[in-house]
Amino acid sequence: MGYQVAHDVVDPSSDKVTIITVARGSKPSEIIKKLEQEKIIRNSERFFWVGRVLGYWGRLKAGEYQVTPRMSSMDILGVLTSGISVMRILTIPEGDNMYQVAEKIEAKGLATAKQVLSLCKSPQFMRQLGFKDPLPATLEGYLYPNTYFFNREVSLEQLLSQMVKTFRSKWEPSFDKRAQELGLTPYEILVLASMIEKETGAPSERPMISSVFYNRFAKKMRLQSDPTTIYGMWESYTGNIHKSDLLRPSPYNTYTIPKLPIGPIANPGIEAIKAALYPAQSEFLFFVSHNDGTHEFTKSLKDHQNAVNKFQVDAKAREGKSWRDLKK
Repeated sequence: MGYQVAHDVVDPSSDKVTIITVARGSKPSEIIKKLEQEKIIRNSERFFWVGRVLGYWGRLKAGEYQVTPRMSSMDILGVLTSGISVMRILTIPEGDNMYQVAEKIEAKGLATAKQVLSLCKSPQFMRQLGFKDPLPATLEGYLYPNTYFFNREVSLEQLLSQMVKTFRSKWEPSFDKRAQELGLTPYEILVLASMIEKETGAPSERPMISSVFYNRFAKKMRLQSDPTTIYGMWESYTGNIHKSDLLRPSPYNTYTIPKLPIGPIANPGIEAIKAALYPAQSEFLFFVSHNDGTHEFTKSLKDHQNAVNKFQVDAKAREGKSWRDLKK
């Protein structure tokens, strides 16, 4: 039998790669059927007996495995019992909110977006993760932006738990003391960091964006951040934002509330968090987009209006990049 097993390769020249999923409790017959359908094995009966005689069927490990027609029965059985599962990659960019995270998880086939959001809003799950009362409204802000590697056997709970665990590993003990020095709670720092993350595409600008918000705090000015308005209407947001939206009351709309939003509007990276804790020193009270990810910072309303006229009102400067170009 040794000779036959070693030379039962279906196609030694094939470039085909197939992923076989071994679920918990899978029966040999189920796995053999998949392998046969994909033309990975030559003889299903012989493959079964090889696995039985050599004790492979009792050592199967759940996971996703890459197999090819170039592999012998022994090779295939070795892979299916190795536990070395195919790893999937999930990349969460800095500034993605939980709705966008949910869409990315759904795209990987791990769960539906609805399931992700339900778990992100679950008080019971938050307590399982170690959150104490008063609980945050959602896990927004705690789903740390990073690249995560997982296999299909990982649960949604485990994946979200890993994101929160990564966030906690980035949050240094000194941050709590620094937040107190600034007169804010750690949660408020997270809220502010999420706004900073959404406001600029230029990492070097984060401390300056932060300084504008702090300067407005000091003068009791409203923060007037467009991304907060968008987040407050996210589930009905179609990509268009109108001037009337900026005036619509919402616990997230910083045009209508004289304080920070009720919660984070995205998941910030560590540099945005540090910017919220250590703002630049400036006298700027306004900023307006250059339409390239950077901003024009100004100290007075007059200078700000001039910048708005230059970079936003002027259609040539916008070149279709500003939300003001969208249909009202």
